[in-house]
Amino acid sequence: MAKPSGRSGIIQKIASSQPKLDLIDFKELHFKDIFGSNVFNEISQRERLPKPIFKALQKTIKKGEPLSHEIADAFASALKDWALEKGATHYTHLFQPMTGITAEKHDAFISPNSDGSAIAEFSGKELVKGEPDASSFPSGGLRATFEARGYTAWDPTSPPYIMDNPNGATLVIPTAFVSWTGEALDKKVPLLRSIDALSIQAKRVLKLFGKNVSKVNTSVGPEQEYFLIDSQFYFLRPDLLNAGRTLFGAPPPKGQELEDQYFGAIPERVIACMADVDIQLYKLGVPSKTRHNEVAPGQYEIAPIYEDSNIATDHNHLVMEVIRRTAPKYGLAALFHEKPFAGINGSGKHNNWSMSTDEGENLLNPGDTPHDNAQFLVFTTAVIRAVAKYPELLRVTVASAANDHRLGANEAPPAIMSIFLGDQLQDVIDQLEKGSPTSTKQGGHMEVGVTVLPKLPKDAGDRNRTSPFAFTGNKFEFRAVGGSQSIGGPNAVLNTIVAESLDFVATALEAAVKSGKTLHAAIQDLLPGILKDSKKVLFNGDGYSEKWHKEAEKRGLPNLKNTVDALPVIVSKESIALFGKYKVYTEGELTSRYNILCEHYVKTVAIEAKLTKFMSSTMIIPAVIRFQTELATAVNASKAAGVEGPTDLLKTVSTGLADLSKATSALCEALHHHTEGELIDHAKYARDTLLPKMLDVRKAADKLETVVADDLWPIPTYREMLFIR
Repeated sequence: MAKPSGRSGIIQKIASSQPKLDLIDFKELHFKDIFGSNVFNEISQRERLPKPIFKALQKTIKKGEPLSHEIADAFASALKDWALEKGATHYTHLFQPMTGITAEKHDAFISPNSDGSAIAEFSGKELVKGEPDASSFPSGGLRATFEARGYTAWDPTSPPYIMDNPNGATLVIPTAFVSWTGEALDKKVPLLRSIDALSIQAKRVLKLFGKNVSKVNTSVGPEQEYFLIDSQFYFLRPDLLNAGRTLFGAPPPKGQELEDQYFGAIPERVIACMADVDIQLYKLGVPSKTRHNEVAPGQYEIAPIYEDSNIATDHNHLVMEVIRRTAPKYGLAALFHEKPFAGINGSGKHNNWSMSTDEGENLLNPGDTPHDNAQFLVFTTAVIRAVAKYPELLRVTVASAANDHRLGANEAPPAIMSIFLGDQLQDVIDQLEKGSPTSTKQGGHMEVGVTVLPKLPKDAGDRNRTSPFAFTGNKFEFRAVGGSQSIGGPNAVLNTIVAESLDFVATALEAAVKSGKTLHAAIQDLLPGILKDSKKVLFNGDGYSEKWHKEAEKRGLPNLKNTVDALPVIVSKESIALFGKYKVYTEGELTSRYNILCEHYVKTVAIEAKLTKFMSSTMIIPAVIRFQTELATAVNASKAAGVEGPTDLLKTVSTGLADLSKATSALCEALHHHTEGELIDHAKYARDTLLPKMLDVRKAADKLETVVADDLWPIPTYREMLFIR
């Protein structure tokens, strides 16, 4: 008899002993008392800064006024004292390089004296600028490898915070990351530029309505989906460790078909982890609001309240980092990959986006009667025009090797960019296209046929989970964003295309009003034409259906089905002109992003292909050979006894082993092939050759998993990872 495999021992261990839960007593610890306690926020700044310094800093934060050295020095001194009181020994400039995750270098506050003692020092110069080595971060050709200098620049609009560590704490200062030549090497700089671009154009429109505001911000609430599996399973899966997704795995007998996971009771170990995550996020000022089971087994979601898009981007990175760091305390591993398990839903990051003034007015709030809310109709029409004019750009913002496995898989929006408005707003927009809208559909109340239940107010329109860009009451939900990616890139592009649309609208309205038309008449003349040209992107039906794909093709909507098809959009003449006009990306910065994303795609697929070959050759094939040997021994023993042995099973296993060996050899040969040409040619080879050959290996291995003796199978299975928690 074969010895129990590592899997069997782990399952027994999980069943017999649960990890110690880090329980929190919310009777003693109330969230309102700890929210923002580890953040040097406006409250802390007001308490610790001299009044003139505080007022000057607020002008910088809220109005974009220049920051003087005196303000920086005063802020740094107060920040240092606050951080030391919180137990910080080091500080770091946190930035968002083009790796898609955050980066940090820690420096101590300590400064030795000549007498052998030491003091803590932190100057305005150290606050404002850091100098990490830029040579080892992706630059896409912006910097030569021997040109190492890069700078981190303090972002005063995103407050510093304390990150507690097992020993001590670190002061974290959110920063931008630029090269010695001043070009953006990160996600933050283009996002901040795009916010400014949109604000300038939105203020022009608002001025026509008699509103003089200081700034228009974009606000975002990113819903983060993720998986939690037992960490002991995680460490036995080289594919999860190195690629973030399973490259092998037969479908379990039960998947998500019963739909009993969605919004189900959260397992004890998971809810304990979630509660711990919430407490840490509250301390960091992250407004975590919602938590629940998602559709797939082992999948969960956390959603925050809206924040300015720059801070929301910083906070979303924090959410992922806190979940990633907290999960192991409960014997769990967190997975953010867009498709960690084949055959069940992957993870997205629904990017709920809106625009609001610095006075708190949501510009996408329709009110009770959107048909006569001219300001709302102008801004909404501008968004519709932006998506209709630049669907390829929106598509490329969510393009990655990981997200290719999710988009269009009847679990996430298709790669075709379209807008869902809902019945109420669609009716108003239809009226507006034909002339002046005169009415708004109202929802009324639901009749559920149970007298003891209160009458429920009914929304005037349903929701649509198959739409990549859906209006959901007072915002647009960009549902195509991937679970592991930074929201900085998608929001930088979304802000820019809407800025261009608002510029178009403002220019037309300003000219009409200058010529003597009333604003109402100018709007009435302008919007119907825009809607007529843009309505091809409006679709309220089932985005998963083949019928929609055919209809979208008739409408002329692009269907960039994978990352390789989408990437050239970045360096098109139209993209270079658009981003150059609004000073969001230079041509060089766009070219660098194109190169980085091409290279990242190639490297991602190559890593997965090497892992597939490794796991097949060193784990799965040897296990199958052992089982084949046991079967052959059994067949021979049966023959000796004069009875029929498991010959059919032996034949099945032998045939499957031959198929797996052949597919693995073909993949190995493909990996050694050298592709000539540009980066995009390498990406095409990865897509057209490596991925199909990896799939051939997987199909053969997954088929064998269903017949090989369970105690011999070398890696944790789907039925274990997804259901043992």
